[in-house]
Amino acid sequence: MDVILPVLNERAAIGWVLERMPPGYRPIVVDNGSDDGSADIAADHGATVVAEPRLGFGAACYAGLEAATTPVVCFMDCDASLDPADLPTVTQPVSTGTADLVLGARQAGDGALSMHSRLANRYLARQVNRYCGAQISDIGPMRAAAREPLLELGITDRRSGWPLEMVLRAGQAGWRVSEVPVPYRRRVGRSKVTGTVRGTMRAVMDMRAHLIRAREAARTR
Repeated sequence: MDVILPVLNERAAIGWVLERMPPGYRPIVVDNGSDDGSADIAADHGATVVAEPRLGFGAACYAGLEAATTPVVCFMDCDASLDPADLPTVTQPVSTGTADLVLGARQAGDGALSMHSRLANRYLARQVNRYCGAQISDIGPMRAAAREPLLELGITDRRSGWPLEMVLRAGQAGWRVSEVPVPYRRRVGRSKVTGTVRGTMRAVMDMRAHLIRAREAARTR
């Protein structure tokens, strides 16, 4: 099963992540412009490395999805906040046909999620429930779904709104969206999104645009 790992300067964490990949799970590291040798470390650990020069979390995720070949694919961050050993728990409902999209609902340890991140995720989850009926509690970065249906969803966001747009489109398409709890640890290094004012504001704008579109689609229905 292919595991898509967007990477931008994750030198300090990438080795730990790749060493803990479960048997049968093939890491596809999508290097999104790293200048710290992340791609070389990934290759040394046996990962398939894909270069995506267009900056953006969504651009990296999409490049990985295109490069993947297995019927079911996974996504997760490569900053050591999530343990690849939990991937089988997330993928099992998709593999057995009991769910179409499964999210890892983060059970955050001390200091792993800031208060504003917790509040933002609760708000986003409520809006997803409201506009597309998917009953979730977290827009978690560890997730699994069938590859071809994911491509057919037509996700357009190539920046920070990719994770939210995927869930909204899946819910609107009638997918069975579920979640399973996964441990979440303090990440290694600074977040590229919430770690800067610019990144945070960009994420807010991207996600707000998707919520507006979802609200309008819900009104039409």
